[in-house]
Amino acid sequence: MFRSSLLLGVALILGIGQNAAYGQTVSPPAASVGGGPSYVGPIMTRWGKAVTAENAWRSYPRPQLERDTWMNLNGHWDYAIRPANAPRPETMDGKILVPFAVESRLSGVARKLLPGDRLWYKRTFALPAKWPGQRTLLHFGAVDFEATVLVNGAVVGSHKGGSDPFNFDVTAYLRPGDNELVVQVTDPTSTGDQPRGKQTLDPQGIWYTAVSGIWQTVWLEPVADLHIADLRAVPDIDKGELTIDVALSGTTTPADAVRVTALDKGKVIASTVMRGNRQAKLKIPGARLWSPDDPYLYDLMAELVKVAPPQGGAGGRPGLPPMTTEERQAYAKASVVGEPSDSVRSYFGMRKISTGIDPRTGKMALLLNNKPLFQNGTLDQGWWPESLLTPPSEEAARSDIVFLKKAGFNMLRKHIKVEPARYYYDADRLGILIWQDMPSGALGDQAVRRGSEWQATFSSAGMAQYQQEMARMIGALRAFPSIVMWVTNNEGWGQYDAKTVGGIAKSMDPSRLVNTASGWLDVADSGSDVYDIHTYEEVPLTPGQQADRPIVTGEYGGVGLPVPGHVWFTDRDARIYQFATDTEDFRRRYRIKFDAIVRQAKENGLSASVYTETTDVEGELNGLLTYDRMVEKLPAEEYARMAGPLFIGK
Repeated sequence: MFRSSLLLGVALILGIGQNAAYGQTVSPPAASVGGGPSYVGPIMTRWGKAVTAENAWRSYPRPQLERDTWMNLNGHWDYAIRPANAPRPETMDGKILVPFAVESRLSGVARKLLPGDRLWYKRTFALPAKWPGQRTLLHFGAVDFEATVLVNGAVVGSHKGGSDPFNFDVTAYLRPGDNELVVQVTDPTSTGDQPRGKQTLDPQGIWYTAVSGIWQTVWLEPVADLHIADLRAVPDIDKGELTIDVALSGTTTPADAVRVTALDKGKVIASTVMRGNRQAKLKIPGARLWSPDDPYLYDLMAELVKVAPPQGGAGGRPGLPPMTTEERQAYAKASVVGEPSDSVRSYFGMRKISTGIDPRTGKMALLLNNKPLFQNGTLDQGWWPESLLTPPSEEAARSDIVFLKKAGFNMLRKHIKVEPARYYYDADRLGILIWQDMPSGALGDQAVRRGSEWQATFSSAGMAQYQQEMARMIGALRAFPSIVMWVTNNEGWGQYDAKTVGGIAKSMDPSRLVNTASGWLDVADSGSDVYDIHTYEEVPLTPGQQADRPIVTGEYGGVGLPVPGHVWFTDRDARIYQFATDTEDFRRRYRIKFDAIVRQAKENGLSASVYTETTDVEGELNGLLTYDRMVEKLPAEEYARMAGPLFIGK
């Protein structure tokens, strides 16, 4: 049995209509190909105006697994756009500022990349004379969509997927002095079924400018031959312990171990030694719990060490039986020999997200740290006028979270987009809950509608790509305690098997909730932890009661208010949902909607709501902030006062 909530207009879903060219563009070289100049709009944020090649995304790009030594490759690269079937260009078209997409203003290029094109990047680099470590890893934060990487003319690897980090060991390809790095990229954008979120070649309505190529930090890192590849820490506040998994880069010997240490403001509170490629547990008694009101974080250190191999075994077989309590206890007592050969810094928060009965309403509710907490959020697209998917700076990305906290929101739904890792690190420190969407992908006729009796049909390759990218997303982000829910499909866009897709997310990360269908088509046996509707009526509808899971409103609101001088498209009527005539009308309409949410929370047990949206985005003018983040349509304090009744007696 399928249940569905509200359907947006078909024209919005399929992106039907004509797209005119407006505003400022950057002209491409006459001899090159591509789709011509991309529209870049008349507005910028204050952070975008301050970006230079010297300050573009300088912070450490992987805060959940940090080493001391690295090299940032952001800055000016050479670029060219050619037909996909053409050979490598002998001359390039100009300079591009990495990590900003080729379509964006901050890239310095602002050109469209069409499905039949290939985007080429080139630069040189030289390693420091005293580069420590035996191996060199080349990292990409994200490249949209299919990338092939060459070092000194040799292919070192390829990657498909627009939102996940990847790396290659380039040690064997390096030479003394300058090394040439070339990256070639193709991107089908809205002509394929690959995950891409709201990108389209024809931006209008709820669909945005396409993003192609490198759009997150590129960097180099020295590592030992055997090094720490992955570190996962999962808290259990009921048992007062932390489960830690450490994966190494290769096969270990019995002498290879990892020492993990938890610290509270520099003081060691727990430590143990574990064999490499194993799991261990640390006791964290009396932990200070992480929450939006008190986002308390502990430090975690992992060191790759040598130990005198523990002796043991049963049944006459030499060695300890692997993955057993006996092995774990033996290594915990092992003596460390010498100094660590690798060391990484991380952190964790002691928190729990679950569902259960709210004693105040007698209905199922979302629980944080075993207590009901209403999750008051916004739909957060994370787009920027000058830089599209990439925030113009780390400070800019933080600013949206700071505003939401000030405005009384304790949650955001990161909408069919994945942010740079630094964003989630800031969310952890600032204290905001995140529902993380998987970026959607589908062909034009693979959108499930109201009245559909079954889900979409995908090719085996399309399903594999979606599931692989989702698994990579979860793997890259599950270290961040601010993320409390995985949203595996939005509004039926390419919804092909909610039970299987949601099951993958739940199996990979049982410590978080899974929302298998935010809006539209709820599959009763999909294992979704919540029942989620979208409602854009003037007075939001109430989700139907569910005996076994909380009810949430995954999208509502959408009150549009254009602010002259702060809009992206200057020649369009961007009326999508409701439209306010002035600030007072915006206030009235917002109040009607929010009062309904408060009433539903108290009378119907509504557990969460997501207002559309944090900021205006291109053709959408229904943000709490303008797209350039210059104007609050109401003061943040006013939003916070309206939210106050949701948290009385929490």
